[in-house]
Amino acid sequence: MVPAIELAGVEKTYGRTAAVRGVDLAVAPGEFFSLLGPSGCGKTTVLRMVAGLEEPSAGEVRLDGRGVNGIPAERRDVNMVFQSYALFPHMSVFDNVAFGLRRRGAGRAEVRARVGEMLEMVDLAGRERRRPVELSGGQQQRVALARALVNRPRALLLDEPLGALDLRLRQAMQDELKRLQRDVGVTFVYVTHDQGEALTMSDRMAVMNEGRVEQVGTPRDVYERPATRFAAGFIGTSNVLDGEVVEASGGVAVIGHGADGRIEVPGAPVGARLEVTVRPEKVRLTADEPPARACRVRGTVADVVYQGASTRYGVRTSAGADVSVLVQNDGTADLVADRGDEVWLSWEPRHSYVIGAGATGGAR
Repeated sequence: MVPAIELAGVEKTYGRTAAVRGVDLAVAPGEFFSLLGPSGCGKTTVLRMVAGLEEPSAGEVRLDGRGVNGIPAERRDVNMVFQSYALFPHMSVFDNVAFGLRRRGAGRAEVRARVGEMLEMVDLAGRERRRPVELSGGQQQRVALARALVNRPRALLLDEPLGALDLRLRQAMQDELKRLQRDVGVTFVYVTHDQGEALTMSDRMAVMNEGRVEQVGTPRDVYERPATRFAAGFIGTSNVLDGEVVEASGGVAVIGHGADGRIEVPGAPVGARLEVTVRPEKVRLTADEPPARACRVRGTVADVVYQGASTRYGVRTSAGADVSVLVQNDGTADLVADRGDEVWLSWEPRHSYVIGAGATGGAR
């Protein structure tokens, strides 16, 4: 299948500053693809190069297999939605949505039918004559989406489109955006720095840092099996433990970590020093020593934070690492610990994942 959007070795420099460094990406037709990363990581620059608002310094941008370097934005079959909405304040909702159709010379009947269809889809039917100032932030965002989609572009590019909304409305709009994308079947490329948005909405996502793509995968893959230390730390909370391989046999290596610590990972040679990540919700906190095959480390509770549905424990291991443990307050916890308590932390080997060079996956 030919990708809807493809970037091959794309770079962007401004003077001596490299904003995007050697990005290779392929977005499938009809996919909801997110670019996730901190401010200044290059994700918006990537989006603007796809839109034709910036030209790559090197590499090629392709739409449906066709190179589009040098082709102006108005001749690319993509539309862009910004955080600021960019609505025309003097125009009605209907006229804002109809603007692109009229510029393309669509007839009055076609304009009426397609605008009506889009307003129905974004739940704004009956508000055609209102002006943007009379709408809520969420309604204005829907108008911007309807205006971008009414021309039936091959792809819609969204640059932090929910950033100006409050938390409750932003969460509601996440569900609406995903529903809308499924209904219209258009390829979405969504830029955000919000990990929750990317995990909730994406079919796949790319984690970016300092102009480079650190990892591409489904939300589950990126969360459960981070490829780099940055990806592990940026997506949610992740514990990173390091140590030296002290045993290796049958395709399984054992990393030592402090007093009595044992962490199983896929095969690696004795003496290799590895970093392993494990998510806080995968870790059990107990007073008794865990079963023989469990990954385990010994530690002391340094912090206890009650969060209503859960309690977060901060534990300092005997090797000096800080580990976060998330325990659900559902009455099934193995131990309710206090600061200063000596505890065992354990988890299943399949929840360990080696990060960095040579990472091959979770232990089996």
